[in-house]
This record gives sequence, C-alpha cells and structure tokens, in this order.
Amino acid sequence: MQELSIESRRNFTAETDDIRLDRFLQSKLDVSRNQIEQLIKKGLVCIEQKRVKKAGRKLKAGQRVEVTLLEAAPSRAEVDFEVEIIYEDEDIMVVNKPSGLVVHPAPSVKEATLVDWLKSKHISLSTLSGQERHGIVHRIDKETSGALVIAKNNFAHEKLSAQLQDKSMGRYYLALIDMELKENCTVEAPIARNPKNRLKMGVVPGGKGAKTAFVKLLGGEKNRYELIAAKLYTGRTHQIRVHLNSLGRHIVGDNLYGFKSKNDKIGRFFLHAYIMYLKHPRSGEVMHFTVPLGADFNEILKKNFSMERLNEKIKSENIIASFGSDS
Repeated sequence: MQELSIESRRNFTAETDDIRLDRFLQSKLDVSRNQIEQLIKKGLVCIEQKRVKKAGRKLKAGQRVEVTLLEAAPSRAEVDFEVEIIYEDEDIMVVNKPSGLVVHPAPSVKEATLVDWLKSKHISLSTLSGQERHGIVHRIDKETSGALVIAKNNFAHEKLSAQLQDKSMGRYYLALIDMELKENCTVEAPIARNPKNRLKMGVVPGGKGAKTAFVKLLGGEKNRYELIAAKLYTGRTHQIRVHLNSLGRHIVGDNLYGFKSKNDKIGRFFLHAYIMYLKHPRSGEVMHFTVPLGADFNEILKKNFSMERLNEKIKSENIIASFGSDS
C-alpha cells in the first residue's frame, strides 16, 4: 500500500486591507513567492474556506487564510536494499541509483522505490513535487543506474529546479552500445510518444525539441560493442535511447528499442549517469560528482575491453573535455 503525505494546516488572519495573498503568505511562511504559487496551484490555499486560484488576490482585514502543507509520511513499503550515498549535507543528497530501482511510487509500481528507501532512513525531504515524489527534482529510468540528486528541503528543491531550467545542472552518461558510431555527433530531433507503440517514445514531427551529444570512447576488442559518452541538452523521456535508435544504434540489453542478444540473455541495459554537475543551492559552489559503475556494468566491460585503456578513457576530466566548450 502506498503511503500518502501527512498534512498539516496553518491558519492566519489578515491584519490590513489590500495586501496581496502571495506577499502575505510569504511573510508568514518564510518561503519564496514561487513556492507560494505552487501551493495555490495545487489547491492548498483557502480564504474563508474557499480555494484560491490567484496569487495576486487582495486580502481584507480580518479574513482567515488556511494553508495545507505536505510532509513526507513514513513508508510502509518493505525496503530490503541499500543505496550508495555519494554526498550529503543539510540541503542535498547525491545517490548512486542502482539499475532496476524505480525512483518514486506510482499506481503501476508494486515494489519499494527510491523514495521509500529515503523515507525508511528518516531523511528530511522537500515536498514541492507532490505527494509521492518527495525530494525528487529529476528522475532516471528504472533500468538506468547512476547519479541522482535529492532535495532535502523546499529551498534546495526550488534552486535545483531552476538549474534544470537554465542548464547549470546536468549529467554525462556512459552507454555500452551494440555497434560502433561512425563518428562523434549531435542529434537534434523532436521526441513524442511512438504512435505505433505506447510503451516507446520516438522521433516524431511536432514532438518536444530534444538534443543529445554523443562521443566515442572505446571500441570493443572481441565484438562490435562500443563504450560512448552522452550529454543531454534537454530532458525528454528515453531521450538517449530514442536518439541512438535514430542512428541505428542501441544500448546493450535495451530490448524495447531494438537490441537483440543471440548468445545470452542480458538482464538490464547498460546506461549509467556517470558525472553530475550542479551549483550548491545555498553556497552557489559548482560541484562535480563521479558515480562508480555497478558490478554488472564493470563485469561486461572487463569481458569486452582492455581495462587499462578503458580506465584512462573514462576519467571524468577526459569525458567532460571531450564535449568541448559546451561542457
């Protein structure tokens, strides 16, 4: 059973006429104007027991304002796994999400999620993303592993969300693909739901704009596999997988988009969010995190590549530099 958020209510009375609702609540709750707008948008603010739709609504002296605040409730999902913490302070946590772990609960998700794990550790989480996405600023697919940042309070969540918009926060990925790329390239093609298969996304005219850069790192010694790096300039669903598919290439193990293994059954696809960069929400310091590959990813690399050459190629400074001035 999924656990909903705990609700707490705060009540205030306007002392003067003609003060804007958002400014009034900002002074009472000590949060940003944008956070107030989010509360109003979600129907969590009432004046005299009636939901308010406009942040600029003028108050009259004596009017009562009620605000419903959401707090992360303890999870009742059984959590029998651990997640590696790469970095943590009072505002943020960077974790190495393992492959196979869903980020947040949803009606179709039966197993414990990353959010359930966070709750089981009694970690303070932001509430700006709604009842089931506490702390989650961005997400990665279930089968993708690697770097994910968690907001531990609403201040950090808002700052990190702004960085997603202005591109000052992002990630570099490592991907093992089934056939070598002809050259380094950038794919800029719109993405939308595949009209012939609702489980997939595709390059669809009129879809949302999407841009991905790919860099060749190292070719396999025993087959056509190649290890590449990818950088996202937008954040569309399945973006790396869709843009690779448009090039006739697929991530090893990604059966949804076309990889077929004749020799053995591969249990996951090998895509890993390897490097994350962001500005610390409170200090503004630029931070980089390199997140180790999992044991299964390392094992398939050992079978197919010279590890001496590979270890040199995947140094974080080399990968960042390989994308040039846009890195």
